[in-house]
Amino acid sequence: MNNIATILLLLAVVTALAQVTDRIRIPYPILLVLAGIGIGLVPGLPAMKVDPEVVFLIFLPPVLYAAAWNTSWPDFKQSIRPISLLAIGCVLFTMVIVAIAAHEFIPNFGWLESFVLGAIVSPPDAVAATAATKGLKVPKRIITILEGESLVNDATGLIAYRYAIAATASGTFIFLVGGY
Repeated sequence: MNNIATILLLLAVVTALAQVTDRIRIPYPILLVLAGIGIGLVPGLPAMKVDPEVVFLIFLPPVLYAAAWNTSWPDFKQSIRPISLLAIGCVLFTMVIVAIAAHEFIPNFGWLESFVLGAIVSPPDAVAATAATKGLKVPKRIITILEGESLVNDATGLIAYRYAIAATASGTFIFLVGGY
């Protein structure tokens, strides 16, 4: 199956699942994860490969655009400090914790590979926070902070990923504090 057919099939599945979640009233990221696990466990399915550049070009922009469109920018500016702390600090902290766990529990997994894995999984989904709090009586400021963080955290994750890949490719990583 070529890339275009794979993408169209994935878009059709995601659209159908979004319609189902509206009827059964559960957050759609939960149903997407469950469907992905279900599809992954079906024996005999051919391996599907999607180029990462296609994901960045086709899937990520609409998700971020939709989240950004619904964000109140005055509220975002007012909450910039907690948003920045979460988007940078929490993502980097999560990356380090995942790297430590991967290094300890995955055999033959070096530190460099562990940090690549940590950088990949550290930023949460841009829409998951909104979908998970939908219908709950969460204060507006908390929702603004969660949505704002989910919009900004991808940049931190991508920068961390780029540094982790560069360190893995070169085989070394030197952490300089204060430029020395």
